[in-house]
Amino acid sequence: MINKDLVDILACPETKESVSIVDEELIRKINKKILDGALFNRGNQQIKENIDGGLIREDKKYLYPIREDIPIMLIEEAIPLEGLS
Repeated sequence: MINKDLVDILACPETKESVSIVDEELIRKINKKILDGALFNRGNQQIKENIDGGLIREDKKYLYPIREDIPIMLIEEAIPLEGLS
């Protein structure tokens, strides 16, 4: 599990908005889309690996994946949330 103190200091690298940990229900939805081969990141790359968690941008438009307790805070790796939440 990602440390709450770390989350408090992280921000979106694009907009500098704060981020927060997403709920398990959204992670399940995302992982199902990944399993179905139907999810692409902002870099237009198909996501093939399940995520363990995620950090959602304050405006709720993008999620930064967490894998093995490491947040992937790269703009092109962000997962668009339109139609997912």
